[in-house]
Amino acid sequence: MLVFAASDKGGTGRSVTSANLAYHRALDGDDVCYLDFDFGSPTAPAVFDLPDVLAEAEGKGLHSYLKGKTGEPLRVDVWARTEHPVLRTRPSGSGRLVLLPGDRTGGEFVTDEENLHRCVDLVLRLKREFDVIVVDLSAGRSYAMDLALAATVPRSALARITTRWLVYHRWTRQHVMAAAELVSGKQGIVRAGVAMGHDETALSGSIRFVRAAVPDLQSPLWSQARPEQSVWMHERDRQLEAMAAGLGIGKTRALASIPLEPVLQWREQLITYEDVVDSRVANLETWQAMGDLAQRLGDDKYWGQL
Repeated sequence: MLVFAASDKGGTGRSVTSANLAYHRALDGDDVCYLDFDFGSPTAPAVFDLPDVLAEAEGKGLHSYLKGKTGEPLRVDVWARTEHPVLRTRPSGSGRLVLLPGDRTGGEFVTDEENLHRCVDLVLRLKREFDVIVVDLSAGRSYAMDLALAATVPRSALARITTRWLVYHRWTRQHVMAAAELVSGKQGIVRAGVAMGHDETALSGSIRFVRAAVPDLQSPLWSQARPEQSVWMHERDRQLEAMAAGLGIGKTRALASIPLEPVLQWREQLITYEDVVDSRVANLETWQAMGDLAQRLGDDKYWGQL
C-alpha cells in the first residue's frame, strides 16, 4: 500500500500523525517504510528521535537521490538507531520500520521526467520489501505533490499498487476551508490529477481526511469550562461540522479525528503505550485514535463508495 500524506497548511499535524501511523502499522506486524518528501522542511528524523540523521542525510537523502546525485538514498532502521528509550528494543511481533530522510538543506525543487523515473523506480523497489510505504509530502500544491500525482497515473508502473491519500487539517474554520480547497479547488488534487490522466472518481475515492488537534468537549478537561465557554465551544463545533459537510469533507470522508494532545503540542514525537500507562504524559484517547487510523487505513469498508 502506498500512502500519501498531504495538507494545505503547515502545522496541521501531518508529519507527526503520519509517523505515528507508520509506527502503529509496524507494531501490528507490517514492514513499513517512511519517505520524507517534505522537500521544504524534511524534519522526520526529529519525530523518530534520530537527531544524527539530519546531518548524515546531507548529500545522501531523497533530494540527492531524485536529482541523480546518489545512486541509493540513505536508509535508516528506526528500531536500531532511535534515541527514544522505549523504541530501542524492537517490540516482539513488530515489522520493520525504516526511514528514508530528505537532505536537510535540499529545499523545494522543480521536478522533471528524470525525477519522476527515479521516484517510480524507488517505489517499485520498496514495494518488494515493505507492506506499507508512507510518503510525507510538502504542504500545499507543492512540487512533491505533483510528483506523487504524476507517478501514480493509470498508465504508470505504480498503477496496480493500492494508493491512498490522507489530507490532514486542524479543527478550525481556516483549516477546514483550506483542506477542502486543496482537494476540490481549481488548483486542487483532483483537478490536477485529472489533468495528468487520473480518473476523477477513482482519485476522489482514494482521498480521506484526518482531523487533528480536535478538542473532545465531553472530556474532563473541557467539562471544567465555564458555562458560557462551554456553550460557545459546542456551538463552534456544530458550525464546523456543518461547514465541513457543506464542503464535502464531513464525517463520511473523515478517516479519523486525533484529539488535542498536550504532548504533541509541546513536542512532535511518537506516542508509545508507555507514555500512556507508565509515565502517563499522554492520553489513552490519543493512543487509541492513532491505532484506529492505522487500522482504518487498511480496512476497505472505510474506503468504499461515498
